[in-house]
Amino acid sequence: MSLLKRIERGHQVTGPSSRLEELRARRAPASKPDTFRELKERIQDKLIAELDPQMDVARTDEVRHTIEEMYDQILAQEGTILTRQERQRLFEQIVAEILGLGPLEPLLADESITEIMVNGPHKIFIERQGKIEKVNMSFESDDHLMRIIDRIVSPLGRRIDEASPMVNARLPDGSRVNAIIPPLALNGPTLTIRKFSKIPLTVEDLVRFGTITEEAMEFLKACVVARINIIVSGGTGSGKTTLLNVLSSFIPSDERIITIEDAAELQLRQEHVVTLEARPPNIEGKGAVPIRDLVVNSLRMRPDRIVVGECRSGEALDMLQAMNTGHEGSLTTAHSNSPRDTLSRLETMCLMAGMDLPVRAIREQIASAIDLIVHQERFRDGTRKVVNITEVQGMEGDVIVMSDIFQFEQQGMEGGRVIGRLKPTGIRPKFIERIEAANIHLPAGIFGVSARGF
Repeated sequence: MSLLKRIERGHQVTGPSSRLEELRARRAPASKPDTFRELKERIQDKLIAELDPQMDVARTDEVRHTIEEMYDQILAQEGTILTRQERQRLFEQIVAEILGLGPLEPLLADESITEIMVNGPHKIFIERQGKIEKVNMSFESDDHLMRIIDRIVSPLGRRIDEASPMVNARLPDGSRVNAIIPPLALNGPTLTIRKFSKIPLTVEDLVRFGTITEEAMEFLKACVVARINIIVSGGTGSGKTTLLNVLSSFIPSDERIITIEDAAELQLRQEHVVTLEARPPNIEGKGAVPIRDLVVNSLRMRPDRIVVGECRSGEALDMLQAMNTGHEGSLTTAHSNSPRDTLSRLETMCLMAGMDLPVRAIREQIASAIDLIVHQERFRDGTRKVVNITEVQGMEGDVIVMSDIFQFEQQGMEGGRVIGRLKPTGIRPKFIERIEAANIHLPAGIFGVSARGF
């Protein structure tokens, strides 16, 4: 079976020569190429033809050195005069095609870029400092872009074709990848990459960026250590996973942690961590392992903490039951617009589990399981801030009672930037006794009250 057929049928491509074979199999000349592109394709074709197919492309430095020697020889044979900058740019583009992800390589290497959005082969947008801008780069064709998408998803055992035109994946550094292709995407293959920092953000980074205050982070650290159940909520791109990563770093190193995700993104530094990842169905529509099954299975793995990357549907009910049955201190995230909306979404997700439960029973489960909601928002200036740290206090009648412990106070705009601060409301959480029982004694000033207020 040819490499192209193996990719189309969802087989994982392995072996040292697979990338060279892939390039040979799927090269497609661009229509009306300009001189530089024509030269690039010609040199790239000669390089691929002359490279040893058994060469191990995983040994990047050796392969790069070999390509560089051959590149100089081929360029001399071409007799084309290029400036030093043009020679280097051409070389880097060819190396990116053979060893990396083509035009995406310089964007992935730029640490100031947080998101890459490819809307078809000829339109690439990036997000930098919360602002979206178009870059002067493009793929040669739909086939070229498809080849790069295949290169991302194939090593993970995933596939993308007309029968399965959507895929979620990840890059080796944990960056989140989503791809959708025709016939669903009308303007060509569409790729979205949410980059993760090579060095995970720390508490100090979030405080420096203004995402959260030192006092609020000290409170959250105490909550994690004292095994308070926490949900991080917010909209798309508000920084939920980043905050979840930071909160997870507070879990003591002597506890067994099990993480469950759709595509593994969390970067926990503790030693005793088991990472589980959901599996999509195969080409026959079978073999899927959803997050819900992994949550149920994790309960048999003797976890001290369960960290679910995101609750989207029926797994919310199993997560709540885990929190209510001896797995305190568990963490997860959920999409919502406010802490109150988070509870409504949890109700909806529990109903999606297919159990015929009355709404009151679900609310009692939520009120009993969830102790704290940390809500983040992404503001108009592109900054991400924690806007609410809200305690779930219990039930009064049919209503879940909530109380803000910290709340963001916006004071205005200055130079296009949102000015404000996350301030304590003066209310002490009801679970403070659990924090003190863990031998953690927070200063009275954290909650905005004097010592006499206790």
